[in-house]
Amino acid sequence: MQYRQLGRSGLKISALNFGSVTFGGQGNFAATGKVDIAEATRMVDICVEHGVNMFDTADAYSGGEAEEILGRVLQGRSRELLVTSKVRFPTGKGPNEQGLSRHHILNACDDSLRRLGREHIDLYYLHEWDGLTPVEETLEALQTLRDQGKIRYAGISNFAGWQAMKLLGAAERDRLVAPVSQQLYYSLEARDAEYELLPLAVDQGLGVQVWSPLACGLLTGKYRRGKTAPEDSRRISGWPEPEVRDLKKLYDTVEVLVQIAEEHSVSAARVALAWTLHKPAITSLVLGARKESQLLDNLAAASLRLTQEQVRRLDDVSAPDLIYPYWHQNRNAFDRLSKADLVLQGPAKRHREALETKK
Repeated sequence: MQYRQLGRSGLKISALNFGSVTFGGQGNFAATGKVDIAEATRMVDICVEHGVNMFDTADAYSGGEAEEILGRVLQGRSRELLVTSKVRFPTGKGPNEQGLSRHHILNACDDSLRRLGREHIDLYYLHEWDGLTPVEETLEALQTLRDQGKIRYAGISNFAGWQAMKLLGAAERDRLVAPVSQQLYYSLEARDAEYELLPLAVDQGLGVQVWSPLACGLLTGKYRRGKTAPEDSRRISGWPEPEVRDLKKLYDTVEVLVQIAEEHSVSAARVALAWTLHKPAITSLVLGARKESQLLDNLAAASLRLTQEQVRRLDDVSAPDLIYPYWHQNRNAFDRLSKADLVLQGPAKRHREALETKK
């Protein structure tokens, strides 16, 4: 297992993390999985054996049951095993039992610590943007938690670029706890994060943890043009994420995935994970599994090395459209672009050149 530095913090985390979204299976989360305490224990054992040192959860997963199961499984284990949790989504029916207000953050963190059976959360994420709460109030609440020793690091998840910069700017101005990491959706199915969020991570020194790097199973090879998906898949079970905006591109991408997987005699899922680990700014991938066999296969992605030619084939087939102002910069500003700019513009230029060569 490779260990990577999390942003500008001094913390090193495994390139593959394990997520507990499949634990419990309560309410809407039943579509993701129904992993019980015995299965969860076995999966965590496997992860630890393979060098995983970070485990991800959230108070929203199965109404808090995922936190409870993870806490019980980690009880008594090494303190080198790190835990992330999150705050933002409703935890009750009251008007203040959601959001990023000081009131909700302080209460929610205490509730998460109780469910986890821990004295602190290693990395505490703001799970989603809250446009009604001033960022200063949110940051002051995180500062309070850190001063109390209840959290050690803070992060943001599912923020837009301008929202992230607003928070980072306020943290620097007011000398409050600043996020060290983003947790975001990024995969071969949808590379939207390359427009703003990954360049922001390179420019600002943020770590990046990727949730659902297999696009909730869409990149496993189960979903192919002209074939029926398995009945136990998340899409069939009613799980709505991620949104698929270009089905043709998805099918084309999966075909290339399968071809490269055959070249390595491995699964398409393993190739998709290895591709994501190759990309700039990525610190780690959060794996979620319902079966032991899935977990073992995904963990093997840490040792899979793709050739530059294979990476480019995947880059080209899944390339995002260059929206404005990026298409303009691609044509007129390429001589003065930074490493952050090149997260998007580098693959875009290669893709454009490849298309022009074929003409």
